[in-house]
Amino acid sequence: MDDETATLASTIGERVRRERQARRWTLDRLAEAAGVSRRMVISVEQGAVNPSVGTLLRLSDALGIGLPTLVEPPEVRPVKLTRRGEGAVLWSGDSGGRGVLVGGTQPPEVVELWDWTQEPGESLASEPHTPGTMELIQVQQGALTVTVGDESFVLAVGDAVTYPGDVAHSYANRGKRPTRFTMVVFEPDVGSAPHQEAVSTSTRSNPESE
Repeated sequence: MDDETATLASTIGERVRRERQARRWTLDRLAEAAGVSRRMVISVEQGAVNPSVGTLLRLSDALGIGLPTLVEPPEVRPVKLTRRGEGAVLWSGDSGGRGVLVGGTQPPEVVELWDWTQEPGESLASEPHTPGTMELIQVQQGALTVTVGDESFVLAVGDAVTYPGDVAHSYANRGKRPTRFTMVVFEPDVGSAPHQEAVSTSTRSNPESE
């Protein structure tokens, strides 16, 4: 891992460990609640791995804190300013694309703001998120193919789409030029008891798919 990735992995690991210990959960209990292996939880807490977006979502959902809280250092001020280049890079494509979480709100109504770039041929397949999750995308550069369930939509510059995030979906750059798009994710009732039960029984079968 480079220095930036290692710093982010350390921040995530410290937060996961602190939240787990605050609940007096064992490693096994968190692993079971998140649907990941015990070894993965250990590796994340030690900052020894760069976990996928799917794994981070599972852990943040299980802990009831939301993804922005998991990846950002604690902030005592009500205003959180993220300068250009300071967002958390949570996805990297094989050809240089990046998914950057640039902002988010605290539970229970969690909103995430993402800045995505994809090089030609890059794609991301996402497993269903927790019930009630919604996603919004607007393309800023190039073209993007968004697939939701068995429907596909091709978005050009300025086009936008809103869709449920609790079904399988994917984003792909099938063009010949780089694509850039903004994505907003809304995840309701994070940390509520019914929500946590839904997470533990969800059909997220492959946490490394993202």
